[in-house]
Amino acid sequence: MSLKTIIANIVKIMSEYWDVFLIEGVSYTLILSIITVFFGAIIGALLAMAKRSRIKPLGWIVTGFVEVIRGTPILLQLYFGYFVLPLLFPALGLTEFSSICIALVINSSAYVSEVIRSGIQAVDQGQTEAARSLGLNGRQTMMRIVLPQAIKNILPALGNEFVMIIKETSLASTFFIGDLMTSYLKVKGITYLSFECLLIVGVIYFVITFTLSKIVAAFERRMRSGE
Repeated sequence: MSLKTIIANIVKIMSEYWDVFLIEGVSYTLILSIITVFFGAIIGALLAMAKRSRIKPLGWIVTGFVEVIRGTPILLQLYFGYFVLPLLFPALGLTEFSSICIALVINSSAYVSEVIRSGIQAVDQGQTEAARSLGLNGRQTMMRIVLPQAIKNILPALGNEFVMIIKETSLASTFFIGDLMTSYLKVKGITYLSFECLLIVGVIYFVITFTLSKIVAAFERRMRSGE
């Protein structure tokens, strides 16, 4: 197949199915990513705090959870979320999309919890000791002294997590929930042009992740200059 033919096919596909890729596919991918990062950050923060808790059994449970999630493939977790969660919680009436969202949030929370924990640990221990010597209790020290400084280390990492999640949502196409790779499967099934459809999806993914990566990098530079 010549380059001219490939370009002509891509132009034809985009003229007929641009909405499938750029509206349906991109919107589902971004919605899935935003939900995953938002709730993953909240749950990850709670897990990080629980892991640092003085209640040892709680810390062991969280550690075990994080190790299991980080030690198993994300596709396996998506299969678990898709097939098992609706059976475990039938009263919730989970849809295919919500089941995949929950699985992605659980996966992201495990990684985010480690990001937050390492960000907290990066704060000089002397800051905590100084705060305690001034009469602040553990909660006040964490909220007023440690977390504001840790956020500088955490936010750029969360931005990178967002970029990673966008790429990982491609696995959700296994369950045909409407993301970019689902758009590829749909259009390929109609046109029988696999290579051209893959090129289109690949370019869209690259534009999204490249743009976000540059935004995260600019944000990091701004934070460093602020220091």
